[in-house]
Amino acid sequence: MDHSKHSDIEIEILLLGKWRFDTYSEKITIEFRDDMTYEQTRVQMLLFSKPKELITGNKFTGVWYVSKKKLHLNVKTMPKSFFNFKIPLAVKISLADIVATLGSVFIPENYEVIRINSSKFLIKDKEESIIGTKLNNTRKY
Repeated sequence: MDHSKHSDIEIEILLLGKWRFDTYSEKITIEFRDDMTYEQTRVQMLLFSKPKELITGNKFTGVWYVSKKKLHLNVKTMPKSFFNFKIPLAVKISLADIVATLGSVFIPENYEVIRINSSKFLIKDKEESIIGTKLNNTRKY
């Protein structure tokens, strides 16, 4: 399979913006920001995966970077998780965020960038190839 002919910096620049991709079990939207943070929404398609979504939530934020033509996603927060709760008259406890950060350290998300241009990308994790499509930025001023 061909590997991306782009440098790591070129891949990062091409990734900036909002992307949509689907796997056999999830529909995913991810926005890569120029401050090297991202926001990701995952919707589980398989019925037996729905309980996981209820526990962890479906929104994730974190930091991202490209190194040696590999995209690295480090989850920092799960803002819409069941385990991020607030005790009345106390501080917010972010148990899910702690688990996400620790999980990201021990089980990081890494994807090999096979091909990328301004509207499509092909990345590969350990199990499958994933095709992404860039969504048009429809910002209102």
